[in-house]
Amino acid sequence: MARRVSFPPPLLLVSLCLLPLLLFAGRGAQGRFISSPADEASVDLLLSDGVSSRPASESQTLLLPRLPRPRNSRVFAAGQCEQTYGFLPCTTTVVGNMFLVIAYGFLMYKAATYLSSGSELLLEIMGPGIVGGLFLPILGALPDAMLILVSGLSGSRETAQNQVLIGMGLLAGSTVMLLTVLWGSCIIVGKCDLSDNSTSIDSQDTKVFSLFGSGVSTDLQTSYAARIMASSIVPFIIVQLPRIFNFPSGQRLAVLLSLIVAIALLVSYCLYQVFRPWIQRRRLAYAKHKHVISGILRHAQMQALGRLIDNGKPNVDVIKKLFHKLDLDSNGSLSHAELRALIIGMQIDEIDLDTDDAVDKIMIEFDTSQNSSIEEDEFIVGLTKWIDEAKRSVANSGAYSKKFMHEFHMKTRDEHNMLLDQSDEVVENIDNPMWICIKAILLLLLGTVLAAIFADPLVDAVDNFSIATSIPSFFISFIAMPLATNSSEAVSAIIFASRKKQRTSSLTFSEIYGGVTMNNLLCLAVFLALVYMRHLTWDFSAEVLVILIVCIVMGLFTSFRTTFPLWTCFVAFSLYPLSLALVYVLDFIFGWS
Repeated sequence: MARRVSFPPPLLLVSLCLLPLLLFAGRGAQGRFISSPADEASVDLLLSDGVSSRPASESQTLLLPRLPRPRNSRVFAAGQCEQTYGFLPCTTTVVGNMFLVIAYGFLMYKAATYLSSGSELLLEIMGPGIVGGLFLPILGALPDAMLILVSGLSGSRETAQNQVLIGMGLLAGSTVMLLTVLWGSCIIVGKCDLSDNSTSIDSQDTKVFSLFGSGVSTDLQTSYAARIMASSIVPFIIVQLPRIFNFPSGQRLAVLLSLIVAIALLVSYCLYQVFRPWIQRRRLAYAKHKHVISGILRHAQMQALGRLIDNGKPNVDVIKKLFHKLDLDSNGSLSHAELRALIIGMQIDEIDLDTDDAVDKIMIEFDTSQNSSIEEDEFIVGLTKWIDEAKRSVANSGAYSKKFMHEFHMKTRDEHNMLLDQSDEVVENIDNPMWICIKAILLLLLGTVLAAIFADPLVDAVDNFSIATSIPSFFISFIAMPLATNSSEAVSAIIFASRKKQRTSSLTFSEIYGGVTMNNLLCLAVFLALVYMRHLTWDFSAEVLVILIVCIVMGLFTSFRTTFPLWTCFVAFSLYPLSLALVYVLDFIFGWS
């Protein structure tokens, strides 16, 4: 039974309906001078209130506290704005540009979502080899790369020099957000009690918000991913060498060398993912374990012991009956041998299952007292968690029927098949592979087209909003644009971390580090290529310093330890406002730019 993936009609309809709405909004867009065109020097002092539409001679100028003038500041000619592609709406007001930023940002978010869904379907058909190691990481970073590309392609060299700051804001903002806000959030939602040997106890969270008594543990391979991420900052260091040694004539050569190194590291990283797909193997191990869960639940349902779910909640009486049936020697606990007999009796022949390994994992998950046996209370608590997880996985199924257990079992089998690491990169036992392949291609095309069409309007809207508010465009793109391109991955990471297991936490943080690595290599390579090909000035020392500080601090922090107490999330969170403050101080107080 193949996994059923279809287009989300409501969201797709919203995306398409926004197009005529944007065009209609553009018809009534009015503009006015932010300042008198006769005195451009006064732009630093006078700011638009974004509301009044009266001529400047008839209205009082709104005096706001003076802000540093953005580096890309310019005055709208004759109170007009330039329409992207000649027909998309534009405006000179604060509220109007804020609406456009939100609308275009939503469309870029949908583009990222469609690319992610299409990539997963492609992985299901072709297997994790080249697809999982090469194409999926590139497709995941495609929206960010496309926004960075269009920020420096349009207009004259002077316009590109101004707008490329938006691309740098997105580059820095994505890296910083993933390693601070998202990393810290995953620590909070994934925290468990820490044992005496400082490792987390799966699914046990009784110490609430104990800064030192609760936290998250990952495996050793996750620290390897963190070290790879830390090494991805090498191109940033190379491009800054002329500034460090006060050798400005070598800046263009440094940009070229940094570009070559970034591309070389990107290719090496992708090949590493192809030939050492340990992340895919870890997903496969998790899928096998979840399939065992579904098999036990279905086995209990088929034994005619009663409904496992009653009024939407686990039926404790039925769970007790199942426990006593499995307790062959009637000693009030389940031993390793009794669990092994259960799994063998289930006859799970759809996957290559190591019975002893499956028993060990169940014993670790259920035996909270660590006495090598599972008491009745432990069995009830553990099976209840499994049922709740099954309800979340098959949310649209009938929770009161055997169909619910059957669909959960089939879903876990398909997830396992999707992650099988086969040498010929073809996953067998998939119904309608041609149709799934067509849907994957359509989703990838839809995501790519949306990203290609609306990347440039989003950059223009951010630029215009920066001018209307006199807020530097870097800060707008640093805060807002990563929300559009990384929200889908962030939500998935938080949901995965909330399962409160070391295996899922390891995978969650590995994917965060992988996202930062692709951002530091692919997106930086696109940015450097723009700077080199268009002969732009490298004037981003403060921004690069922020990326280096966050990557080095979090890289060292995560490369040499596998347990992170709750207090570590506050270290990560503090780096986000610190990054913004550092750029502000260096650029607008010390005049680095």
